[in-house]
Amino acid sequence: MTNCQEVDWNNMASGIIKSILARKNMKYHDLARLLQQAGINENQNSIANKLSRGTFSFTFVLQCMCVLGTDNIEIKN
Repeated sequence: MTNCQEVDWNNMASGIIKSILARKNMKYHDLARLLQQAGINENQNSIANKLSRGTFSFTFVLQCMCVLGTDNIEIKN
């Protein structure tokens, strides 16, 4: 069992979205386009900034999952 105090939560959060993009062979600009088509105001730079910081809302994660056609994620730590 992982000690929750030792987890880099920001890195884990970013890694989830990055891994979904990698599996789908997509880049930030692709995600931005899909989000914009869904009426969500994001661009490539705003996505890059969020993912580099690792600080964003769970709503953003759900929006990304929706437009990327992902209905589940596996979290390993």
